[in-house]
Amino acid sequence: MRTAERRNALRATAAARGLDAVLVTNLLNVRYLTGFTGSNGALLVRTDGADLFGTDGRYTTQAGTQVPDVELLVDRATVAGLATAAVRRGVGRLGYESHDLTVDGLAGLEKVLADAGGTLPELTSIRRAVEAQRAIKDDDEIESLRRACAVADQALAELAAEGALRPGRTELQVGRDLDARMLVLGAEAPSFETIVAAGANSAIPHHRPDGTELRDGDLLKLDFGATVDGYHSDMTRTVVLGHAADWQREIYELVAASQAAGRAALVVGTDVVAVDSASRDVIAAAGHGDHFTHGLGHGVGLEIHEAPGIGPLGAGTLAAGMAVTVEPGVYLPGHGGVRIEDTLIVTDDAPELLTLTSKELLVL
Repeated sequence: MRTAERRNALRATAAARGLDAVLVTNLLNVRYLTGFTGSNGALLVRTDGADLFGTDGRYTTQAGTQVPDVELLVDRATVAGLATAAVRRGVGRLGYESHDLTVDGLAGLEKVLADAGGTLPELTSIRRAVEAQRAIKDDDEIESLRRACAVADQALAELAAEGALRPGRTELQVGRDLDARMLVLGAEAPSFETIVAAGANSAIPHHRPDGTELRDGDLLKLDFGATVDGYHSDMTRTVVLGHAADWQREIYELVAASQAAGRAALVVGTDVVAVDSASRDVIAAAGHGDHFTHGLGHGVGLEIHEAPGIGPLGAGTLAAGMAVTVEPGVYLPGHGGVRIEDTLIVTDDAPELLTLTSKELLVL
């Protein structure tokens, strides 16, 4: 099972850091390492292989189905139960997810360990060790991402073919149509709150759809995605309703060129800041540097935004298996904006494009 391989990778990280076990409390990390999709679960990954999965009585049957290969501890106080078990099973150095536990949560964990009897384990933060693993997708994850992207592609194609993107409709109506169509096509949920931004609203990078009516001559920006098997797709397309003005075509072609440069820079070993620069420099050279106001992209997977961050303040280099977005934009306040975004997989060769909707300017 893939989940066993993932636990083994975390086990190796723990051993390299001199830990006896790691207590995983972040639910998405628990899902990644076990397959468990319930709302209460935690995992004790031991370097000796004697792992322990904890949940409460509501999920006994579900845990038996989804986590059949890990010993089960049923305890309403799930984290406390695992911590107590760690002490009683002789864990000396215990790693924990410091980014997930609150100050009060950490204090509570320390008290549980002290009250458990035996030798008090030494607590050591593993920081985002599991998220670092999650940045590199395996074949199963990539297939889920392909399916999520295909749902979003098909939903947009069907709505456009049916004339649902037309003057007189509101942003809210279009957004709800997109969400509903993705669900019909097999999505578990939209990846995030769908962005539909018409006219001057398209110059707002993360505009929330409202009652604004679509009009002839509007730029219409659609940023949306589908969730399949827990994995998120992310795509933005910008179209024009009716007739495209020269200035709209100009900034669209500029963003398209910038986006192509960013995709081409997705090469294994490339610094993420350099990827951002490859795309951003195209826009800056055209005099619109101040109108590109966000990072170029981000990782995507069990979360819509995860490592790596691709932007001027990013850190690290690209590796094969990373799923990332490339989404430059030019936003002219009071007039309109264009963003073009794809989800891609970094490979040892050319990146694999998962969002297949055409990036030619569509005039509806």
